[in-house]
Amino acid sequence: RRRSNMAKGMEKTKSKREEKRAQNNENKAKRAQEFDSSCPNWEFARMIKEFRATLDCQPLSITDPIEEHRICVCVRKRPLNKQELLKKECDVITVPSKCVLLVHEPKQKVDLTKYLETQAFRFDFSFDESSSNEMVYRFTARPLVETIFEGGKATCFAYGQTGSGKTHTMGGDFSGRAQNASKGIYAFTSQDVFLLLNQPRYRNQDLEVYVTFFEIYNGKVFDLLNKKAKLRVLEDGKQQVQVVGLQERQVGCAEDVIRMIEMGSACRTSGQTFANASSSRSHACFQIILRRRGKLIGKFSLVDLAGNERGADTCSADRQTRMEGAEINKSLLALKECIRALGQNKSHTPFRESKLTQVLRDSFIGTNSRTCMIAMISPGMGSCEYTLNTLRYADR
Repeated sequence: RRRSNMAKGMEKTKSKREEKRAQNNENKAKRAQEFDSSCPNWEFARMIKEFRATLDCQPLSITDPIEEHRICVCVRKRPLNKQELLKKECDVITVPSKCVLLVHEPKQKVDLTKYLETQAFRFDFSFDESSSNEMVYRFTARPLVETIFEGGKATCFAYGQTGSGKTHTMGGDFSGRAQNASKGIYAFTSQDVFLLLNQPRYRNQDLEVYVTFFEIYNGKVFDLLNKKAKLRVLEDGKQQVQVVGLQERQVGCAEDVIRMIEMGSACRTSGQTFANASSSRSHACFQIILRRRGKLIGKFSLVDLAGNERGADTCSADRQTRMEGAEINKSLLALKECIRALGQNKSHTPFRESKLTQVLRDSFIGTNSRTCMIAMISPGMGSCEYTLNTLRYADR
């Protein structure tokens, strides 16, 4: 009798186990119907969707107040692009609020169970994939424009992985090599400079606007408004850095500026990498300069940094691409050190470490210097490792 009770108990346990297994399979089948089960990442997509359902998302809105920062660090997520959609990659980035961004890193246990490791990053502002260039400009470069009318230096950097949207953000809409420069931060900044120039307090100050546009490629400087003439960077006795031969073009309106942007962008060095078919391989620096009777009053440097590749993206590349990558990474490290020194008010700024920081020396010194960095990130699962690297670089 005791044995029969034990046998019954075992049968009961077995049937419960089978019921549970059947229930799990049914739930899995239901979830597979909700998601494209032919997609290799559908389980991660489901987990991310379920996680997002628990959040009360309140992203940045155009009506949010603009805060003043000496150094402002922001992050922008772009939408999934055609290649990511074709590969059926899932979106691993969530922007739940105006200053927080979450990365859902896909992981797998030893027993092949899939799970997510979610990491949170905090910035001055976080922009989701629905944010326009105009909205990004409103919270990043726009608060810095008045600085140059008050004798200061303003700098705005776009940083991030190749293909994350830096050149789109700074230079405007691109269709192949064709460009609509009126929709980028370069153009929005110049429009506001001319608006301020026509305000009563600045109208009669004899201010003139000039622009320069140059690129730094493999540690060498080239003038994008003068047939890519090679330029020399020298430091004079007063420790002022001069870019010898750089042409300053006088401009009278925002339309003139847009023409200069399109002319310079067409000359910029790009090359095919494993991460992007037309990767910007140089740092491009567009400067808006205010002068009064030849004397420098203020300068706004808008920098579209080169896309730096992951080791995995460049290891099978040719020698030139590897050298480009090494030079790019060296200059980005030097840039971070200079921004850190500026933020901590250090007496020494290591600007001589790279050509990029040497050319931008006057952006890192003086009490009236303001800087903004926009970290650009790709949302696809395949870019997760590099997205984390970008966020750690931007994280002060």
